[in-house]
Amino acid sequence: MQSAVNLWALLGVAVIVAGFLLRLHPVLVVLAACLATGVAVWMPPLEWLAALGSAFVKTRNLPLILLLPLAAIGLLERFGLREHAQAAIGRVRSATAGRLLIVYLAIREGAAAVGLTSIGGHPTMVRPLMAPMAEGAAERQAAARGATLSDAARQRVRAMTAATDNVGLFFGEDIFVAFGAIVLMQTILRGEGIEVDPLHMALWGIPTAISAFIIHAWRLRRLDLYLARA
Repeated sequence: MQSAVNLWALLGVAVIVAGFLLRLHPVLVVLAACLATGVAVWMPPLEWLAALGSAFVKTRNLPLILLLPLAAIGLLERFGLREHAQAAIGRVRSATAGRLLIVYLAIREGAAAVGLTSIGGHPTMVRPLMAPMAEGAAERQAAARGATLSDAARQRVRAMTAATDNVGLFFGEDIFVAFGAIVLMQTILRGEGIEVDPLHMALWGIPTAISAFIIHAWRLRRLDLYLARA
């Protein structure tokens, strides 16, 4: 703590912020930020190029991991996934947007509780499937009253669909004993001389998860009441 900290290395962060604010090409912005950081810490040019190449080699497969699922989802939407989802849920007379999302909340939270956090997500489940299904149920409710779904109500349904995915994942994964946050808390407490069993910590997440499910299910019930009034 007695040695001075070189804050000039943070110059690269400022370059990234400025580049994105100016809407410059992302690759050029990242390279400029790396160059600014290297110059600020007096890194030799060859060492800077070696660090840049090493980082590229380590993450070269990352674009495939991100782009392949997006391409698959794009193809499904291109061939009518959203329309088929809306039509399918529209044929279920007892389905409402709130009831559908309560079922999804239970599935999402239960799957996250056993470590299956990849089941769901905004780009893979909410946008292409759950949001259109919730909109289809809301449109059927409006059509039954001889009305149409307003744009404000449609946006609210989409927002609640995204919120349902967030709540289910956030509070469900706290029950999973191998969740990173539980391991982190155990490590910090052990460093302070407090020994805590990870399983014991995970079990204490169950009352919170149940409470979150009840509260958000009540909010989804209020969504149905809002749609009935709107």
